Amino acid sequence: MDDLHDGERWRDDGFDFEEHGPRGPWRRTAGCLIPIVAVAGVGYGGYVAYQHLENFFGGQTCRMVDGDREAKKDPEQAANASTITTVAVTLDKLPVQAAHIAVTTSIQESKLRNLTYGDRDSLGLFQQRPSQGWGTEEQIKDPVYSSRQFYEHLVKIDGWRDRPLTEVAQEVQRSGHPDAYADHESEGRIITQVLSGQVPGGVGCRLDKATSSTEPATMVDKLRAQTGARAKVADRALTTTVSSETNAWAVGSWAVTHAEADGVTRVTVGDQEWRRERGRPGWRWHEAKDPASNAKTVRIELA
Repeated sequence: MDDLHDGERWRDDGFDFEEHGPRGPWRRTAGCLIPIVAVAGVGYGGYVAYQHLENFFGGQTCRMVDGDREAKKDPEQAANASTITTVAVTLDKLPVQAAHIAVTTSIQESKLRNLTYGDRDSLGLFQQRPSQGWGTEEQIKDPVYSSRQFYEHLVKIDGWRDRPLTEVAQEVQRSGHPDAYADHESEGRIITQVLSGQVPGGVGCRLDKATSSTEPATMVDKLRAQTGARAKVADRALTTTVSSETNAWAVGSWAVTHAEADGVTRVTVGDQEWRRERGRPGWRWHEAKDPASNAKTVRIELA
């Protein structure tokens, strides 16, 4: 069991233990967390045991938490959602609303997966079609290219910021099921609020131990291509300072959601850090013992 040291601020499911207490069946006692065992029946105790085991043996997951709302995705989906979001807000300097429309659309079109198949010649995160002028197959399978194509079409729509999401998404996509976008609007809002940096520390991923990682130089190129951030490398750590604290959290969230794909083991945003862990509570942000230089600085450590 992990110790909770004085001065550390631990979060579980997006909540600060100091302010709110842990969510779920856990209570702090004598410097650690113990499960609250219900005496009313075996069923609840079984659920608590399941939750405890699931943290150690369940599938790898990423959770985005905004207050009492949350969205859970696997690492691939979360990474794609983060790329779509950072392309909008940190690379192309578009409002968060643009990312909300795009992420919601991708949930409907591909379940946030970069598909190599689809209806007729549809491909990628948005099921864009080479035959309809969206680009070549290779271009469309590039998440940055496909996201930018979506935004290029989006911003040309009159009144796109003020009209209903379903109408605007349909004008971009020309889908056979235009009303289906509304089914994912709330989930898309949670995801983009967190991944755009509007909710600091709102995302974490429960992952297995990293067995390999992307080379630092390659990671520098990927970071710049997907977020616009320029990083320096020392040993196997990237450090970048961006224009605002909000953008720092967007870049930090991007690093957390790409941790599985790229072998990231630790992300520091200012004086807060995320560590790659598998067991209970699975993911956490807390005060960094060696903080980055300021609140706009992000450090990404690779295995």
